[in-house]
Amino acid sequence: MKINPYPLLLRKLNDYKDQSISMSKRILYWLQNDLRLTDNPIFSDLMLQQCALDIVFVINPHWFKNNNYQQKPYGIHKQQFLMQSLYELQQALIERGQTLHVLEGEPVSLLKARINEQNIDEVVYSEQFGVYEQRQINLLKAHCPNTQFTGSQQDTLFKQSDLPFDLSELPKHFTPFRKKVEAANSPITPSTLPNGLLPQPITLCAKKPIERITNKGVMHGGLNSAQAHLKQYFAGAMPSTYKTTRNELDGFNNTTKFSTWLAFGCISAKQVYKAVENYEQCNTANESTYWIKFELLWREYFKWHALKAGNTLFSFKGQKQTKPLTTFTPTRFAAWCNGTTPYPLVNAIMKELNSTGYISNRARQIAASCLVNELGLDWRYGAAYFEQQLIDYDVAANWGNWQYIAGVGVDPRGGRHFNIQKQTAQFDPEGIYTNKWHGHSNKTQQLDHLNEVDWPI
Repeated sequence: MKINPYPLLLRKLNDYKDQSISMSKRILYWLQNDLRLTDNPIFSDLMLQQCALDIVFVINPHWFKNNNYQQKPYGIHKQQFLMQSLYELQQALIERGQTLHVLEGEPVSLLKARINEQNIDEVVYSEQFGVYEQRQINLLKAHCPNTQFTGSQQDTLFKQSDLPFDLSELPKHFTPFRKKVEAANSPITPSTLPNGLLPQPITLCAKKPIERITNKGVMHGGLNSAQAHLKQYFAGAMPSTYKTTRNELDGFNNTTKFSTWLAFGCISAKQVYKAVENYEQCNTANESTYWIKFELLWREYFKWHALKAGNTLFSFKGQKQTKPLTTFTPTRFAAWCNGTTPYPLVNAIMKELNSTGYISNRARQIAASCLVNELGLDWRYGAAYFEQQLIDYDVAANWGNWQYIAGVGVDPRGGRHFNIQKQTAQFDPEGIYTNKWHGHSNKTQQLDHLNEVDWPI
């Protein structure tokens, strides 16, 4: 016998007695990378409306199938974090008298059918910066011409209309972007969610409620987990030392880790930015606290850059339309992925990535530079592998940074080559990190075993 997972929701629904069951407007909220209630302008707006509401998240089977680069968009670590995030959101919605419906299938087909079945008048959604995500919403609009669609920009610090320039005039590099945005001094204010219940659910019970997932990783997904981490991080001295620790290869508290929850929208960039400002007012403002805001502006720049770049974000020649002098060699790529290259530090980095779904920013730069410069491989394969493995994968930051390293993106210096010996001497002189992640084990002595005509070397 199945136990009703919604006893709290059923009790909450008694509070709807003053509302009409037959609402004048029926709204579907298509959740994507906005898995939170706090600083979610869509939910704040819905609280003010007299409507019936259907809250939907779609798990796309494509996420777990190999793409053109033979990688899956979702690896096991990212999948676990997603399901944890959905569970915490589900429970928070029940507290507010609502239901989260998690569907599995091709998003456009599923949502088209649901819109028709539920007689949906309006679809609300968070505007996406990824070209494939934009394509999905445009296809859905085309399939449902009689349905109103309302998008909201809530994944960035600023709305496009708040930028001190037109998107077509977005600076080619980060520094002029940062200077113009800082000079404009546009207010960054998270939205508030009124107390009380959300609009009544169109369908009361979900067919497949999300079950609690035991955490097996270093970070736990979800809006509550995000807020707990935000509180913990800003409760001590860590923000005031961030600039000096951010490049360390190891140590959980050396970096903020906000990128994981930001990627799924469990927390907003505005919330993090505001937390930094509050810390500066109550504790101290120094180079380190500014640097956290600096990193948020880097994230911001990559978002708007991705929107402007469109498909060229994934192009081998990138923004500069310059073909890198690289190729694809399966054995070299496999050695890089598995951490069996001739470079112990890189091996350690890749083994940590594969084991945990997270590596520091410095580690990402070293690993990416190795793939492009030492191994001479097509940067897109590395970007696709990071997409699969990283919990905090973000389409704009990931592909933008890989183009940056490969010299086909927004780097004014034409790419970055991180000398592995120098990086080892600077960040792991005693070999502590390398030994921790077994960088010397299974190390190959030569990169290639076949020559250009497939004869053994």
